[in-house]
Amino acid sequence: MRTALLLALALTTSGCGYALAGRGSFLPDYIKVSGVTMFTNRTTVFNLETQLTQKVRSEFIGRGRYQILPDPTGVDALLVGEVSSVTISPVSFTGNNLASRYNIMMAARVELRDLRDNKVLWENPGLIFRQEYEAQGQGTTGALDPAAFFSQDLNAMDRISTDFARTIVSAILEAF
Repeated sequence: MRTALLLALALTTSGCGYALAGRGSFLPDYIKVSGVTMFTNRTTVFNLETQLTQKVRSEFIGRGRYQILPDPTGVDALLVGEVSSVTISPVSFTGNNLASRYNIMMAARVELRDLRDNKVLWENPGLIFRQEYEAQGQGTTGALDPAAFFSQDLNAMDRISTDFARTIVSAILEAF
């Protein structure tokens, strides 16, 4: 009887050993208001900093846990970011040797700082973000220029900035 009880107890308390990596927010409880300032854009892509900043702010607001302000005053934490490069390279070609699919790579640095204790809560100084996109009639002129690509395919800019924002906010809020 005792052996059966111990066996039943062992079976009900043992797990498979798998667990979700994120353990909930690791941000201190006193952080209620965060500032998300305009990202710095070191690329030739016009308005990329505005698009990324707006998407990151919207993603934070959509999660509903923190008040997000656009400036660094009156906040508990401050998120700053810098996009250092955007490169585009063809990865697939048509029978006429025209690019039909592109790989876009964006390099950025993002940091979340606790302003009360003046310490870094989360950072990624070497964030690399890659996406592939179908060519949208770029032709051959300026196809590898990121500014020309994004001016011709605004959907690509919207998709890459949305994915970027989700990645950053998830990493910060879900403690991955």
